Amino acid sequence: MTVQSIAPATAASLARAVVCRGVTKDFGEGDTRVQALRGVNLDVLGGEMTLLVGESGCGKTTLISIVAGLLDPTAGEVTVLGQSLRGLRGRRLVQFRGQHIGFVFQQYNLLPALTAAENAAVPLIIAGRKRAEAVAKARTVLEAVGLASKVNSLPSQLSGGQQQRVAIARALVHEPKLLVCDEPTAALDAHSGQTVMQLLRRVAVQPGRAVIVVTHDNRVFGYGDRIVHMSDGAIERVEERTVAFSS
Repeated sequence: MTVQSIAPATAASLARAVVCRGVTKDFGEGDTRVQALRGVNLDVLGGEMTLLVGESGCGKTTLISIVAGLLDPTAGEVTVLGQSLRGLRGRRLVQFRGQHIGFVFQQYNLLPALTAAENAAVPLIIAGRKRAEAVAKARTVLEAVGLASKVNSLPSQLSGGQQQRVAIARALVHEPKLLVCDEPTAALDAHSGQTVMQLLRRVAVQPGRAVIVVTHDNRVFGYGDRIVHMSDGAIERVEERTVAFSS
């Protein structure tokens, strides 16, 4: 399958990689209606790591699911890399995500029968790259995340932190302009979680790429350039920081 280019990102769109205006999301109807998001306005800048923080159920995962095109908003406008998501449906939306967005989840979602390199190569193979070429590219990215000696290992032979590194390599292998991470440290111990956040700062945060991390772990707040505090489906405040960690 050949993936056609959709709305290449401009310099202006990379400055504001994600723009949300008046975004709401309701689940259910009538007396059972739940307002998960209540008029969210948000800018996510390229070259930065933005943390979405707040208590469980405040709308963080719903918001990034809408930004990533996995959910439709009930109302409002979402623009990602200069492309309005309202104008993308079906195959075009799948293609846009496949080209421009990388995903890292709390659960690693690695295929148990595939090696680390084969798991990391999956997005390229889906996009139509030859398997040998895709695996070779995946090996290079695994080296960048410190797993050069583990490229032929199965997930069962890796620690939790190492499996999350494979998941990060898989998310970056196609060089996305937006990386979305949903609680990437939640399943890890404190040391492994810090290692993963340091890795995201070093490898993922680059000029022209925006990184969004959903977390409730205040131990990793220091890694964010911008911290978006959410409560009850709305943004309470946005805190800008000077990051002490080298990217």
